[in-house]
Amino acid sequence: MSASHTAPASSTFPAPAPRLAAVTAVDPAAEVLVVGLSKGEEGPSLADLGPLSGGLAADVLARLESVGADGAAATVHRVPAPPELGVASVLAVGLGDAAEPPAEPDDAAAGETEERLRQAAGTAARALDGVEHAVTTLSLRGAGPTAEGFVLGAYRYTAFKSAPGPSPVGRVDLLVPDAGGSDDGVGADPAAQVEHAAAVAAAVVVARDFVNTPPSHLYPAEFADRARALGTATGLDVEVLDEDALAEGGYGGILGVGKGSSRPPRLVRMAHRGGQASGPGVALVGKGVTFDSGGISIKPAAGMENMTSDMGGAAAVVATVVLAAQLGIPLDVTAYVPMAENLPSATAQRPGDVLTQYDGTTVEVINTDAEGRLILADAIARACEDSPAYLIDTATLTGAQMVALGSRTPGVMGTDEFRDRVARISRTVGENGWPMPLSEELRADLDSKVADLANVTNHRWGGMLVAGLFLREFVADGVQWAHLDVAGPAYNTGGPFGYTGKGGTGVPVRTMIAVLEDIAANG
Repeated sequence: MSASHTAPASSTFPAPAPRLAAVTAVDPAAEVLVVGLSKGEEGPSLADLGPLSGGLAADVLARLESVGADGAAATVHRVPAPPELGVASVLAVGLGDAAEPPAEPDDAAAGETEERLRQAAGTAARALDGVEHAVTTLSLRGAGPTAEGFVLGAYRYTAFKSAPGPSPVGRVDLLVPDAGGSDDGVGADPAAQVEHAAAVAAAVVVARDFVNTPPSHLYPAEFADRARALGTATGLDVEVLDEDALAEGGYGGILGVGKGSSRPPRLVRMAHRGGQASGPGVALVGKGVTFDSGGISIKPAAGMENMTSDMGGAAAVVATVVLAAQLGIPLDVTAYVPMAENLPSATAQRPGDVLTQYDGTTVEVINTDAEGRLILADAIARACEDSPAYLIDTATLTGAQMVALGSRTPGVMGTDEFRDRVARISRTVGENGWPMPLSEELRADLDSKVADLANVTNHRWGGMLVAGLFLREFVADGVQWAHLDVAGPAYNTGGPFGYTGKGGTGVPVRTMIAVLEDIAANG
């Protein structure tokens, strides 16, 4: 590997995160107290008092109102703290309208409450640059989501910055009613909640770092090497197929997409062996196009730099299977991660070419920019040879996903029951997956004149659904399957919001790990 392809010596992988601790009192060394401020008809109110009692709470609230704080969602105001509070300043983050808890809370209501905390903690974290030690009362409402929000909001990718700027907050103490002592699991013990949330957030950070690494420094072989290193360090079984092994194995989709690049493709297999022999196995598949120019069907130049994100699905899958091992999830989880670079050249596949997928299906390539489904098809077909009970694939697959659902809502397709289960879980963890149909009338439009399938239709209707229908052809009968199109949600091209900065978001790591935990608990 040439020196020009190595990451800067100053870079770290993954990016450092704030140190978290569940505590029951304010450490005298803390510099800033972060509080939640709710918006009400009669003015703002402190959401949770914690160390603020009586006149002290009234004093802090008066100081916040004097600078215009009203509790509106995603707003922050910082004021000097009363001397007796023991910190230098108070940072108030708006929680939005104060809402009465529902009479009969359900998963959706709980998920909405937790997401409000996540967003508030992330907003606060982004306002704490340069602070070494903060403490918060937000965690009195939920230690887990607050911890996640702080880690993700503090995330920065500065590997290639010669002057990276102020450091993110170094330590966050999360005030909780009782910081330990329970043996009732994550849900009952705040310290366990914080530990679990920190592990999940760290996996999201790994995925973000992968996505944010430029394609000059993250290409198929390098991506595979990093995945192997992460997996091996966590005790996973890891296998990497290079271009020769792919040719010998008949992976025509992966080879076809990668043949235009001087940097050949890879297929990484990572296996966590945590389940019983009779238990359900789960397969994960993620699209790993390390840069997508569109190939011969080249994309417009404007915005093409964002195609460094076209391996967001693969990044999420690698991070998730590593996290499954770290958490000791009692399931067998096997990830198949195809990696390729889609470039135009004298050796690139052409519109009109026919390739043979891993399972023997022939595909006419009408549009070389519909490449993700070609590498996924090989990986899905291979994954199904392991006879998993469940299969989840995820990809930054179609611009049509953003046309249909916007930039923050993943489309979830697949077998009806599992699709709905995955979408519901996605909403409870704040990643907002939405179930979409696989409209049967569109399937005939994928028929080819010269091959078994075409990779696109001859029209632009239902593009996200068409891609799902194409992938369905490679899912074995009897496998419960969900396909998550995260073309928009995996990469934020706009300004920061909540716990999400510009660039890679790590979606859908939190959805996939929550689904794995749900399968482990409920089958």
